[in-house]
Amino acid sequence: MLSNSCTIGLNVKLGVNVSIGHNCIVEDNVILGDDVFLDSNTIVRSGTVIGDNSFIGANCIIGEYQMNNCKRSNRGDYSLNIGANALIRSGTIIYSNSKIGNNFQTGHRVTIREKNTIGNNVSIGTLSDIQDNCKIGNYVRLHSNVFLGQLATIEDYVWIFPHVIFTNDPTPPSNELMGVHIKSFAIIAAGSILLPGITIEEDSLVGAGSVVTKNVEKYSIVVGNPAKYMGDIRNVKNKITGENAYPWREHFERGMPWSGTGYDKWIKNQGADC
Repeated sequence: MLSNSCTIGLNVKLGVNVSIGHNCIVEDNVILGDDVFLDSNTIVRSGTVIGDNSFIGANCIIGEYQMNNCKRSNRGDYSLNIGANALIRSGTIIYSNSKIGNNFQTGHRVTIREKNTIGNNVSIGTLSDIQDNCKIGNYVRLHSNVFLGQLATIEDYVWIFPHVIFTNDPTPPSNELMGVHIKSFAIIAAGSILLPGITIEEDSLVGAGSVVTKNVEKYSIVVGNPAKYMGDIRNVKNKITGENAYPWREHFERGMPWSGTGYDKWIKNQGADC
C-alpha cells in the first residue's frame, strides 16, 4: 500500500505487501523487502536495502548523507544494508555505509553514524548516539542515552546500561584516537565513563558511576572514580534468591538464543567449548 503523498525514486524494488505512509520519500536504487512498513514522513536515501518484515517509524532518515556527500553533486555510492525484522522507532537517523544484521531494534531518536558494523539481535536504546567506525557484535544490549565514540568495539552478549560513555581521545583534541574494547559477556552499569583504549575483559562488571582508567581483567568487579578492583564477579549473590548471580548467562535467558534451553545445554549443542 502506497500513500498518495509519498515519493518513489527510480529503480526502486518493492517486495510483497510493502506499506509506505504519508509524505515518505524513497530515493533511487532502494530495495524494500517483503512486509516492510514505512511510517509517515520517513526518508529512505539512495542505495539503502531494508530486509523483510521490518518496521521503520515516523520521521526517520535511513541512509542519511555523510559529511562529504551532502551536496547533490558529490553523493557517490554510500549504501546501507539493514537485515530482516528490524524495528526502528520514530526519529531515528541511520547514516549510510553501514551494515546491520537481523532483528535490529532501536528506541526513539537514536543516531547511528557511518561505517559501522552491527551484528544480529542488537538493540540500541532511546537517544543513544553511535559514532562512526564502531563494531558491535551479536545479542548486544545498549540501553538509553549511551554514547559510543569512534572506533569502539563491543563483542557478543554485552550489556551496556543507561548513560554510559565510551571515550576515544587520550589527549583531546587530537587526531590519535583509541577505541574502547568490550569483550563478550561483560556488563557496564549505568553512568560509567570508559577512557580511551581501555579493554574490558570477558565476564567482568563495571559498577554504576565508575570512571574506568585502566584495563579490567576477566571476572573482575571494578567500582569508583577511578574504578578499583572490588572482587571476583563469581562471588556475587542474587539479593533476592541468595544464589550466585554470575556468570549471568547461567541465570538469565530472556531474549537470548539459549532461552528455554539453558546456556550449558545450548552451548554444547553449538559444538563449542564452555
